[in-house]
Amino acid sequence: MNRKPEGVRCMSKKPPVRRFKPGTVRRLFSYMAEYRVQMIFVVVCILISAAANAAVSLFLQVLIDRYIIPLLGQAHPVFTGLLRAVALMGLLYLTGVVATLFYNRMMVVIEQGTLKKIRDTMFTHMQTLPIRFFDTHTHGDVMSRYTNDTDTLRQAISQSLPQMFAALVSVIAAFCAMLYLSIWLTAFVALFSFLLLKVIRAIVSRSGTFFMKQQDSLGDVNGYIEEMINGQKVVKVFCHEEQAEKEFDKKNDDLCYCSTEANKYGNVTMPVVGNMGYLLYVLLAIVGGAAGIAGVPNLSFTGLHALTIGTIVSFLTLSRAFVNPIGQISLQFNMVVMALAGASRIFDLMDEKSEQDNGYVTLVNAKRENGEIRECGERTGLWAWKHPHGDGTVTYTLLQGDIRFFDVDFGYEANKTVLHDITLYAKPGQKVAFVGATGAGKTTITNLINRFYDIADGKIRYDGININKIRKADLRRSLGMVLQDVNLFTGTVLDNIRYGKLDATDEECIAAAKLANADGFIRMLPQGYRTVLEGDGSGLSQGQRQLISIARAAVADPPVMILDEATSSIDTRTEAIVQKGMDALMKGRTVFVIAHRLSTVQNSDVIMVLEHGRIIERGSHEQLIAQKGRYYQLYMGAFELE
Repeated sequence: MNRKPEGVRCMSKKPPVRRFKPGTVRRLFSYMAEYRVQMIFVVVCILISAAANAAVSLFLQVLIDRYIIPLLGQAHPVFTGLLRAVALMGLLYLTGVVATLFYNRMMVVIEQGTLKKIRDTMFTHMQTLPIRFFDTHTHGDVMSRYTNDTDTLRQAISQSLPQMFAALVSVIAAFCAMLYLSIWLTAFVALFSFLLLKVIRAIVSRSGTFFMKQQDSLGDVNGYIEEMINGQKVVKVFCHEEQAEKEFDKKNDDLCYCSTEANKYGNVTMPVVGNMGYLLYVLLAIVGGAAGIAGVPNLSFTGLHALTIGTIVSFLTLSRAFVNPIGQISLQFNMVVMALAGASRIFDLMDEKSEQDNGYVTLVNAKRENGEIRECGERTGLWAWKHPHGDGTVTYTLLQGDIRFFDVDFGYEANKTVLHDITLYAKPGQKVAFVGATGAGKTTITNLINRFYDIADGKIRYDGININKIRKADLRRSLGMVLQDVNLFTGTVLDNIRYGKLDATDEECIAAAKLANADGFIRMLPQGYRTVLEGDGSGLSQGQRQLISIARAAVADPPVMILDEATSSIDTRTEAIVQKGMDALMKGRTVFVIAHRLSTVQNSDVIMVLEHGRIIERGSHEQLIAQKGRYYQLYMGAFELE
């Protein structure tokens, strides 16, 4: 397999770079608002720490000029005053250390609480998003917002932001202390700092944009990896490994390029600042020493004085305390930019429009009293649509499962219509089957019944009610679905069956499993119904997973059933057995069936043949055979369903 040399793997052309969205910082701090008391405590601790460090540097002048130099040359020096001064300096150091410890520990509480709130909000909002969002975003990219992006936020909140603020306070404290010691030496430092900031700005401006792009590229790579892991069997069956690797290399090259450019400039920041700080240190030592030897008077806030050794030593220490935090600010600034890029991606998800629902008709349990339908709290097996009116009155319509389409047009994209002029009806208790090649629009019709998507033109009525007037949650509660792609969740077999009805008892779940003919193989599992399924039930066969899915729909006991290739993963013998259970499940219900096996739809009341989004034939099995049209050709094997 040909591979690019390692030295040129990151030589991808520059990808476009986007800025993080306005208001990101304000929104981030709004999530931290409930920790304002703790944040005030953090600010106070940072101020104490910075003040203590500046005081230690200032105290060096006093220590040297008042306590050390006077002792030089004495025959019998007394160290009592010096020891007291050293003890006081140690106390100042300890105060700074304790303050730093407290604010770092408090920032962990603020950080974790803020991230928990953000994740809760993000997940809650994600549940409100329409199916269209998940159809247009890779799962890995969405997951990256919960993992990589929140992790960069964690580092920024707990480390970068407090360190930047602490460094800024330290710079201000050190600058004020330097002004107190020597105004003209401080002016020299200010001139040097101006040049230093020019250099830092050039470096940071180059790295910041790439740190932002790095987050997008990381989400793209994660999305691709997740896709390849899910489809690994398909990749191997069709020998797609080399092509998959080429595609991954391309995405990984973009990530490599962005990360390299970001970290190349980001990592060079501290060495540049550190070396320029050492240069300033040397220049100050030379200038200050020469001025002290020459007897140049020192101008400070306290007036004109001689430039003493203690002043020079203290000023040199303060210069390091002034320059180093500038380097810290520039270094942490990159981390903050990366975190804001991650926060921007998180807020992008939060700003996605929730699924719109203007429905006001709700589904309620009902019972008959004196020939009238009345709402009740307990489950009676009878359902009704509760229709409130503007005058305060309420009417009830018995749920019968009468679903009708009138001249429905629909397209997933505005300029591409998938369904054309669909008109159909399903009477209560009827079994309606859709037959047609892949892409004919069968599943799209069921998506419209569920209102996963809203129609562009036409009407859909459910028991005479416009489907747009029914609240989506209530509409979907009246529908049971068994899909071709089975999703099982981590938990016991009982938990997965109970997903269809959360308050179902164990006995109800077992009865549903028996109805779907799943009871036999479930009892043969290591712990029977208590067996824990993991990894989407990968330890089960596709047919067994499908049987559990059917049992899940059975326990929900919905008035209308939608079976989208429900038995496609079951062998013919098992299908015949399951079909009996399915027939029992479908009895008295309106049922929509999508099937490629024509044998599974022969007993349907109405069969509709779709082609290119249009209904070209409709009727019972016998009627369609008699017509000798497309269905007849399919049944006789002249054409194969694709």
